[in-house]
Amino acid sequence: MSAPATRAEVCIAACSDAWHGSGEVLAHAVGTVPAISARLARLTHSPELVLSDGECHLMADPPPLGKTAAAGGTVEGWAPFGRIFDILNTGRRHSMMGASQLDRFGNQNISLIGDWRKPKRQLIGMRGAPGNTVNHRTDYWVSRHSSRVFVDRVDVVSGVGNDRARAHPSTALRFHDLGVVVTDLAVLDYDEDGRLKVRSLHPGVTADEVRANTGFDLDFSGAGVSRVPDERELELIRTVLDPRGARDREVKEREGKESRP
Repeated sequence: MSAPATRAEVCIAACSDAWHGSGEVLAHAVGTVPAISARLARLTHSPELVLSDGECHLMADPPPLGKTAAAGGTVEGWAPFGRIFDILNTGRRHSMMGASQLDRFGNQNISLIGDWRKPKRQLIGMRGAPGNTVNHRTDYWVSRHSSRVFVDRVDVVSGVGNDRARAHPSTALRFHDLGVVVTDLAVLDYDEDGRLKVRSLHPGVTADEVRANTGFDLDFSGAGVSRVPDERELELIRTVLDPRGARDREVKEREGKESRP
């Protein structure tokens, strides 16, 4: 019998579940845990999911984690930079991105911290976040759930949240689709009003711990316990997808609890 699942492996299973039912779409996975989860989904419940090497190749068998097709794997197609925009604009893509800040409605910031006219810290910019959230389903992965990430108001909107999408006067955001937010503490989704709520707490995590690390109030009613990956999933994660344990460098054990500022 396998050793008990680690927190990182629980997170991978939760992210893998987010790809379920996506169909034949291109998986855009940002981060180690999302990348492993997309590959796990492809090998288990979602064989139709399309994977890439993160560069320009569609892969039947992906290369080693963090590498491109030049390092191995089986190429089954070519998708140059311009083609990605065609895929995105037709909705045939599912993105799992990171977030430097998220508010209660799922507005995401990956651009800067502070006043945009004179930021305290410059981040990676808007990147593809606006187009992702307007054109296809977008989930978020947060490797360190804290009140620095989950804030009452984001400093700048990169990815469009539910409140802004619903308030937009045109039909431009009719394909807006925010899915789940997976963190190292919990899985969150959205209520009927578009606000974040807790779907499940990872094993060993308490509601008080999540509250202490979130900068706004959350609804915990109906929250369950996140599932633990089964034996087959653990075998795939540990021996096929991530034998070098990169997942444990992204999801680290907490030494103490953070709290709201």
